[in-house]
Amino acid sequence: QVQLVESGGGLVQAGGSLRLSCAASGRTFSTDGMGWYRQAPGKEREFVAAISWSGGTSYYADSVKGRFTISRDKAKNTLYLQMNSLKPEDTAVYYCAAGLRTGTVRTNPDYWGQGTQVTVSS
Repeated sequence: QVQLVESGGGLVQAGGSLRLSCAASGRTFSTDGMGWYRQAPGKEREFVAAISWSGGTSYYADSVKGRFTISRDKAKNTLYLQMNSLKPEDTAVYYCAAGLRTGTVRTNPDYWGQGTQVTVSS
C-alpha cells in the first residue's frame, strides 16, 4: 500500500499562486507515476498533471499548461504542484494520485490521497 497526504490548499485571489504538496509513504518503490487530479463541485474528477518519479517526464492537462508545474523531491518522497496565475475555474478539491507508471496515473491511478481544497476568488 501507498499512503498519500496532501497539504497546501487554501483561499487565494485570482492571479495568485499556491503550492500543493503530497507526502508519499509505504510501498512507494512500487509506483513510478505520480500526479494530481481535481474535482470541482458538480463535475467529474479530472486529470491535472503527472510525472515520472524516476525520469521526471511530466504531462499536463491543456487547461493548466503554462500555469502549473509538477515536480518531485525524491529525497523527501514528496510531490508538488506549483499553481500560478490561478483562475476562479481552478477552484476544486485537488487529489494526489499514484500508479505503476505515468500512463497508469493519467488514466486509472492505483492510490489516492484524501484531497485538499483550493478556492480561487474573483
